[in-house]
Order: sequence, then structure tokens, then C-alpha cells
Amino acid sequence: LNLINGGAHASNNLDIQEFMILPAGAHSIGESIRAASETFKTLKGILDKEGLVTAVGDEGGMAPSMKSNREAIEYLLRAIEGAGYRPGEDIWITVDCAASEFYNSEKKLYQLTAENKELDYSGMIEYYEGLIRDYPIVSIEDPLAEDDWEGWKAMTAAVGDKIQIVGDDIFVTNPERIRRGIDEKAANAVLIKLNQIGSVTETLDAIKMAMNAGWGAVISHRSGETEDTFIADLAVATGAAQIKTGSICRGERIAKYNQLLRIEEELTGVWNYPAPTDLYPRLKN
Repeated sequence: LNLINGGAHASNNLDIQEFMILPAGAHSIGESIRAASETFKTLKGILDKEGLVTAVGDEGGMAPSMKSNREAIEYLLRAIEGAGYRPGEDIWITVDCAASEFYNSEKKLYQLTAENKELDYSGMIEYYEGLIRDYPIVSIEDPLAEDDWEGWKAMTAAVGDKIQIVGDDIFVTNPERIRRGIDEKAANAVLIKLNQIGSVTETLDAIKMAMNAGWGAVISHRSGETEDTFIADLAVATGAAQIKTGSICRGERIAKYNQLLRIEEELTGVWNYPAPTDLYPRLKN
């Protein structure tokens, strides 16, 4: 669930596009949404008190300017604790870097403007390793540019046994590109966007291919969304068990969470809430 927006989806100086939380300590969809909502409101209160912007970005997360990506994560930790939860136990952190947005293809370097750094893919991997070491991060989406296959393979080799590495721009829900990623060990999970590949049949093929390879599949909204709730049903029906659909803010985002609550109520007694320890490498260790 998105709490802070940056990158191309917000008018601030953060390089990482989405700073999110995962209520891994919850035992139901209802508990998970409640924990996320309480953390969201706590973060808004903290930002208000410190005179920082609480206007929201495309996915409904707040979009304050901060000194660095690390500072944004520190604010998430403060919000989690302020809401009465334990970082790294009740609630974990995930990020969508959208690294293609800050990759300079001419220089072949990643430009972190908020931190005044230019790094090659090896430097970016070291940067992420530092974040993983210092913070309870369980999943990173698009850590490298969409055509930086060598970087993706190196990233997966370095930290794929510790965290979920999700490919969005590199795979674009395309079974051919997902197959290449599986063969080359270029990630360990894929983001699934129904309208990216164009049909339900192809979407199901992409999910099946990922899951048969032991990869995670994260059902996702788009930055420009409607109030249609089909992706909530898709996440439950396919057993993907992961959905990314923005913050507890904006009607087109909340519609999906409300549908998940309805599904959970309807399936009481015949459906079990998936255990996060089965999904994320860091929670298995």
C-alpha cells in the first residue's frame, strides 16, 4: 500500500517512485487494510506537524519533498511506530524504484538527483544492499532500467535470496519477456497489469508462467485508474496473493480495497488468507 509518492508520479525531489508498506503481521484482509489506514493517517499527521506537503500523487500517496530516499523511509518507520505497530514485525516496507525514469541511457548511469549520485548498475546494487541492510524492506520493484538485463541478473544473484525483486517495465506482462527473465534469472517476481498485455487469457498465461517457475505474481493497478474492481477478484482467484493498488485515498484506489473486503466476507470459511511467510524470502529466513 502506497504512502509516499516520488519520481514521475509526484512533483517533488524523490527519485524512488513509490514508498509502500506491507502489513505482513495481519491475519486477514480487514486487519491488513486497517493497519495500513492507521499508518497512512499517522504519517499525514506527522507531515502536517512538520509543515511538509500532504497533497497526494497519482497513486494516492503523499508527495512531500525530502532530503533523500532514505529520509522518506525513515518517515515510514515513524508512521508505523506512531500507529502502534512494529516495523519489521507487524509492517514491512516495499518500494517501486521505477529506475528507467532516472537512468541516463547515453551515460549508462543511474542519476539519483536527491542524493547527487551517478551510479552504474553495480553501484545501484550496492545502494540497494545498504537499504536492505538498514531497513525492513521485503520487496523492490524495478530496481534497474527496463533494458539493463545484465544489471537485473546481477541484482537477483546478489539479493534475490533475501527479498522479492519485481519486474514491471522489463517484462510488461509479456509472456515472452517473462520467459526470458525466468531463463536468465533476471528477477524472482513479475508485476501483472491486465491492460498492458491486452487480454485476460494472456494475463492468465503470464501469471501461470511466473507461478510455475516459483516466482511471485503481483496484480497491479495503473497510475491512471478507474473505479473498476476486477483486479481485486483476479488477485484472489488466481492465488497470486499480492495486489498493488495504491493508497487508502482516492476513490479509484479505495474501490479495490472495498472489493477485497467483500470477497473476504463472501468466502469466509472456504478461503484462507495467504501467509506472508510463503511469499517473501526475507520472511522465510
